[in-house]
Amino acid sequence: MQKLIIKGKKKLSGSISISGSKNATLPILAATLLTDKVITLKNIPLVQDVHTMINLLKFIGLNIEISKKSKTLKISSNRKLKTVAPYNLLKTMRAGVLVLGPLLAKYKKAKVSLPGGCAIGARPVNLHLFALEKLGAKIKIKNGYIYASAKDGLKGSIIKFPSISVGATENAILAAVSAKGKTIISNCAIEPEIQDMIIFLKKMGCNINFVGKRKILIIGTREFKNIRHEVIFDRIELGTYLIAAALAGKKIIFLKVKPKIIETEIKLLKKMGIKIKIDKNKITIFESGKVNNVNIKTAPYPGFPTDLQAQIMILMLKASGVSKITENIFENRFMHVPELRRMGAKIIIKKNIAFVTGPTNLSGAEVMATDLRASVSLVLAALIADNRTVINRVYHLDRGYENLEKKLRKCKANINRV
Repeated sequence: MQKLIIKGKKKLSGSISISGSKNATLPILAATLLTDKVITLKNIPLVQDVHTMINLLKFIGLNIEISKKSKTLKISSNRKLKTVAPYNLLKTMRAGVLVLGPLLAKYKKAKVSLPGGCAIGARPVNLHLFALEKLGAKIKIKNGYIYASAKDGLKGSIIKFPSISVGATENAILAAVSAKGKTIISNCAIEPEIQDMIIFLKKMGCNINFVGKRKILIIGTREFKNIRHEVIFDRIELGTYLIAAALAGKKIIFLKVKPKIIETEIKLLKKMGIKIKIDKNKITIFESGKVNNVNIKTAPYPGFPTDLQAQIMILMLKASGVSKITENIFENRFMHVPELRRMGAKIIIKKNIAFVTGPTNLSGAEVMATDLRASVSLVLAALIADNRTVINRVYHLDRGYENLEKKLRKCKANINRV
């Protein structure tokens, strides 16, 4: 089992290029099931979740060529696809359930395993199924699988989500773009990754447009074309490294980014006293003095992302006084806290609220990663801790961060994988 060994208290400087977005790549890959045309995708992050999705699509029957050097995928299909997504390919990754909508739209049936992924809460698929049933699907769950069918094909409908869900919005869009007639989806998620998927679908020939802030109009089609698409940058990776720079940086420059997409995070860092310079496609963070305490609540985009909650907690440990995080998205997302306490962190959890007291001097320890974002929060803690930290179970990290050690080492961090 691989581990990371980090010696803290090193001042970081240099530049970091941000990879393509994992959370945009996964639904876009699922969307390629809709078409028999040739799709070329650029700026693909070669992380474990993307490899898992590629393996799933190959199992279903797509031809996929990977160029690791240019981070490009070429995808085509010249045969009838399987309509099954098995457990062994979905057990480590939640996004595998996104093949359900396109398979159902194209082949009128699908058998998809209930998904796995990080153990950060129930995250049921009920909203995915709710949307597909509105489009005319008959669904039953048996032996850990979703069995879905639409004998006469999916038909356009009005879908109003009772609560905002990124995955359910993606599955609903992927099914509706090939359903007969008109679909209106309201109270949908509007994350940049969903917007990138919509740009991709429009290039492909889909008739899909926002008609309100959280309202999408889709006219179904099956006429598609060959396209090329470059995936947007990973805003969660950027947010993670911005926090690393705020914690331990002298001067770190971030390249290949669009600051407008992460306005909420930038405002928060400025409020905490972090010195930031914003350019058109570049962000620079300078060494900051005193860090201010803050109260935040996680919320759907454009609110503060739950995927950065564990990371911002480490910056709060440097702030003067008590900071507060209210976790509104997932009920089990404080699993990193016991590990941080082993390093000396003063954090109290009451229901869905974490009270973080700083400034706290962390000391290195042996710790264990529990999920993707928790694992990277331990890396951030280790960068500012005294002595040496050993992080176990780093396979969680590899699901969503490309070349993490390489990027941090380039900025003079003392970090090694063994």
